[in-house]
Amino acid sequence: MAFGPNKGEEEDYEDVPINKTWVLSPKVDESDVTSILNKLLQGYDNKLRPDIGVRPTVIETAVYVNSIGPVDPINMEYTIDIFFAQTWYDSRLKFNSSMKLLMLNSNMVGKIWIPDTFFRNSRKSDAHWITTPNRLLRLWSNGRVMYTLRLTINAECYLKLHNFPMDEHSCPLEFSSYGYPKNEIMYRWQRRSVEVADQRYWRLYQFAFVGLRNTSDVAHTQSGEYVVMTIFFDLSRRMGYFTIQTYIPCSMIVVLSWVSFWINKDAVPARTSLGITTVLTMTTLSTISRKSLPKVSYVTAMDLFVSVCFIFTFAALMEYGTLHYFTSNRQSKKTKTFCKKERTPSSIIIT
Repeated sequence: MAFGPNKGEEEDYEDVPINKTWVLSPKVDESDVTSILNKLLQGYDNKLRPDIGVRPTVIETAVYVNSIGPVDPINMEYTIDIFFAQTWYDSRLKFNSSMKLLMLNSNMVGKIWIPDTFFRNSRKSDAHWITTPNRLLRLWSNGRVMYTLRLTINAECYLKLHNFPMDEHSCPLEFSSYGYPKNEIMYRWQRRSVEVADQRYWRLYQFAFVGLRNTSDVAHTQSGEYVVMTIFFDLSRRMGYFTIQTYIPCSMIVVLSWVSFWINKDAVPARTSLGITTVLTMTTLSTISRKSLPKVSYVTAMDLFVSVCFIFTFAALMEYGTLHYFTSNRQSKKTKTFCKKERTPSSIIIT
């Protein structure tokens, strides 16, 4: 005796994997889904938020970080590629069906209410539209709505470069509602609010990703109080590039300027040319080291190091100049004294 549905019943069922065990679940006809959506959209006003005039709409948010970078220290901004998810409840979208979840494409997005979330510190934001709009909409039978989309954002990150290139930064990503204050829309973080992808393919180059943290705050503006959600990405600068390009060359130039101490003090062209060459080289290195930074008015750690190296090379040149000046004066005085001693006996004999 065989257990299971007969051939006629199998036509109304489909195979569904549940915990690696294949079972039979009822099929849902396309017309049933169409009728559900038509009933939901009948009389639905997408200009009004859920529970308007009753309670604030709670938006639960989550972010999946696909990649970060590069970080532009000149313009003080960074690029981030994320999947941004928002979840809320809309009682107008409840339905009764054997299907508990409807997975819909981006064509449904413009027909229901969507939060007016924007990124406060973004300079440029691009949504991905190839080959189709990278948006996802899921609708549960209890009225729960999840809306996700993929974004690439150029966000502001004001770098404090006092300890450059040993600096650490926390680059924020802030978002909130554009028009609804906190008594209309409340943002909350989901349990697994922020996740990151494999960091091996991130384009941070000079930086190392240390960690992240997320916070929520309230911004007070003239138009009201808005809930602001913020993610801080902690970055630490790698020293390798600047060690090779600046620190080692500057140290070697300083040591090279000390070679003049072992050259005979009478070799004026050799010691002078060596001193001038090292000073000019340090000037060039200091100019090059500044090109990778914005024109800040304060002194950075690298500026201090390069300045000290420049002082060492300049002092080596000035040391020889001072030495040559005093030794030449002594020799001239000795020569004059010797000449006077030679002239004095001869004058006496003539008289």
